[in-house]
Amino acid sequence: MTQRLFVLTGASRGLGAAMARRLLAPDVTLLCLSRHADAALGDAARQAGGSCEQWTVDLAEPVPVADRLEAWLRAFPADRFGSAALINNAGVLTRIGPLEGCSGSELSAALRVGLEAPLVLTAAFLRATARWAADRRVLNISSGLGRRAMAGQATYCAAKAGMDHLSRALALDQAEQASGARVVALAPGVIDTDMQVQLRGAEGEGFPDRPMFVRLKEGGQLASADDAAERILAYLAGADFGSMPVADVRDA
Repeated sequence: MTQRLFVLTGASRGLGAAMARRLLAPDVTLLCLSRHADAALGDAARQAGGSCEQWTVDLAEPVPVADRLEAWLRAFPADRFGSAALINNAGVLTRIGPLEGCSGSELSAALRVGLEAPLVLTAAFLRATARWAADRRVLNISSGLGRRAMAGQATYCAAKAGMDHLSRALALDQAEQASGARVVALAPGVIDTDMQVQLRGAEGEGFPDRPMFVRLKEGGQLASADDAAERILAYLAGADFGSMPVADVRDA
């Protein structure tokens, strides 16, 4: 059986938790990086017969996490896995409203989790797996807000726009290598997660788009986390993954 490796950030709730559950299989080694461990996920992994390791880490301090990840990956034989994927999913919202309403530490932490962590984790992943025979893929979970600005969400928009352009540049770098990884920043659509609850519950002042998010919920236009996870992982597994470094799962 060809063994598969997945490294997933933000796996303890919402879309990340849904992806983690769907990845559990006898041929899978799954590493989850989150602020909190999910006991139910560990139980599900044992029932599925796969391997699931959970690290409780703070991606607002990403360099030690990246160093630990690189060491962990280097411990595997180069021919252990047929495929290896890093899924950068973790992200946080700052206080919703104008930028000046957030403290410097809040803004810094949000950008570290949303942009610096994907960058340094990806670098660690690529270095550690450079000599592997595996099909290597990097999936950055982006957002429509990286491609369309929205008042009250400057930090999140900036992080996702940066992730998109990071993915474009990474794809160019990897294309120059004989066995380079394939890289995609993928917008997952509008999903019914805790982040949506935050957006709907925000004060109207400084966030004029709040009614739109309320209408999406009331109109049943939000995808469930489980449905979104299914579509994202199907996209990740596709033969044409990487043909477009910036993509939207709704266009697949």
